Amino acid sequence: MRAFVTGANGFSAAHLIQALEQRGDSVVGLVRKSSDLARLAGSKVELVYGDLCDVDTLKTAMAGVDIVFHIAAYVELGIVNAAEMTRVNVDGTRAVLAAAQAAGVPKMVYCSTIGIFGDTQGRVIDETFERTQKDFSSAYDRTKYDAQQLVDRAAAAGFHVVSVLPSGIFGADDPHFGPVVKQFLKGGLKLWAGGDRVTGIVHVDDLATAMLLAAEKGKRGERYIISAGDMTTREMFALLSKESGVPAPAETPEAIVRLVGNLLDPIGRLFNWQPPLSRERVHYVYDRCVRVDGSKARQELGWQPRSIEETIRALVR
Repeated sequence: MRAFVTGANGFSAAHLIQALEQRGDSVVGLVRKSSDLARLAGSKVELVYGDLCDVDTLKTAMAGVDIVFHIAAYVELGIVNAAEMTRVNVDGTRAVLAAAQAAGVPKMVYCSTIGIFGDTQGRVIDETFERTQKDFSSAYDRTKYDAQQLVDRAAAAGFHVVSVLPSGIFGADDPHFGPVVKQFLKGGLKLWAGGDRVTGIVHVDDLATAMLLAAEKGKRGERYIISAGDMTTREMFALLSKESGVPAPAETPEAIVRLVGNLLDPIGRLFNWQPPLSRERVHYVYDRCVRVDGSKARQELGWQPRSIEETIRALVR
């Protein structure tokens, strides 16, 4: 099989490419000229340099491929460039869909997010859930929701595209929680916030497996939640502490966290700086709770992820 992968140098995409190559598949990967290619060291991927919104470049690169994996996205919370996020996440998805259909690609797998469901207020939901939150918690949620609508419409019009919706993606080279774990293991993380915050967990390699299964068995227009389960932040640090022997960080009082977030937010916007806390990040810690059931992927795709405990333990190893 010959596959085309957008955002090839990214965390999830690089692990997918590794899984594809281990199967003997050939891969064409889209990256920007400014991309850090460290994650692709040792890979045989054929790189194409270009912009995600350039339909002509995409169409040319997709010639002769059997499937497109659209993974590229602008992922960030807090102080973001909302216009650029819209361009990448929404306009980029529109361009990938247009190019794939114009190039006659028979299948596409789109990497979405459970964030499209909005705040479920702690209710555990599946793929049948109809979004009830009227607004959006972040520009990221909004742009991924809008992109999902484009994908759903393409599927309804006859294009074979399947969506995978991962929860929190974890792994040794995770760019989000990974640096936190490294700081913790060095003994440098003394304080944390929001111990009751619930996070869905999936190992990045299990996500790659799910995408391959979605390509093989997924039905046109279907959505598959990819989550092995969830855990509170307090439970995660307790497990990390047990595995490493490093004491779990103390929890900062909520009132202080909210105050600091409110103070740093306008400073970050004024100086175009991403503070460790902002109003949006505080909102995600205390006010928003999305919980999901990943049974459909297990039942329909035969997906068998490792446990959430094993995923967290692996961060220490």
